[in-house]
Amino acid sequence: MPRLSEVIAALENLWPAERAESWDAVGTVVGDPGQEVTRVLFAVDPVQEIVDEAVSLGAGLLVTHHPLYLRGTTTVAASTFKGRVVHTLIKNDIALHVAHTNADTADPGVSDALAGALDLRVVRPLVPDPGDPEGRRGLGRICELDHPLTVREFADRAAARLPATAQGIRVAGDPEATVRTVAVSGGSGDSLFDHVRAAGVDAFLTADLRHHPASEARAHSPLALFDAAHWATEWPWCELAAAQLDEISDRRGWDLRVHVSRTVTDPWTAHAASAATTAGAPN
Repeated sequence: MPRLSEVIAALENLWPAERAESWDAVGTVVGDPGQEVTRVLFAVDPVQEIVDEAVSLGAGLLVTHHPLYLRGTTTVAASTFKGRVVHTLIKNDIALHVAHTNADTADPGVSDALAGALDLRVVRPLVPDPGDPEGRRGLGRICELDHPLTVREFADRAAARLPATAQGIRVAGDPEATVRTVAVSGGSGDSLFDHVRAAGVDAFLTADLRHHPASEARAHSPLALFDAAHWATEWPWCELAAAQLDEISDRRGWDLRVHVSRTVTDPWTAHAASAATTAGAPN
């Protein structure tokens, strides 16, 4: 049975903290290095319902993609949302470890998992890490389809392969246009449009696309856009990361029980379609 410090060392080897962005907050947030760990739960968000799930599971370690405290705080009072999370973790001897932008650019990382969920073949990073001489690490991935699909067919594939959310998949582009190459980026991706255009791909799948960047991207080229829920584009990484830790556990004889939360923590809970989907400007 490994100690927390041993498991954390293995996770840091997969996603070194020094590869996180300077603004990020990664690493161990809560936990006693000497405590023994038998179960680990992976999730996207360190929210109360996920922490409660870890308690019910009997997990000794919760690993999330999103940080609990991305910015500084002056209180961990249980009367606050995040303070309650901290109190619940400590009371139940559950450690919390975060792998965020260091997991985004890892090889394999968040976008590799997204590509795998969509049955895409990864060719190279969209934004290569200049510190990687092999050119395998970096932000986003440029991918190829084994067989061309129309924009409509690829949207259907994304909707079927990614976890269901209220948003679903928003699509911009000619439904009958052909898609052979796709850039993907888990999480918010509209800051990457210059790299996507330079890559010359047929389509871009990411999350949190804003009106003006998307409109400008469409004006510059026939690039098809697929906008999925932020949570849905990052959740496949949980399965990838859990498999990586499972393999380490088997190799080291730890006998860890590794789990992936399937609790949907996307904040949007409903989608109301417009009553006039083909109408012009509102009155």
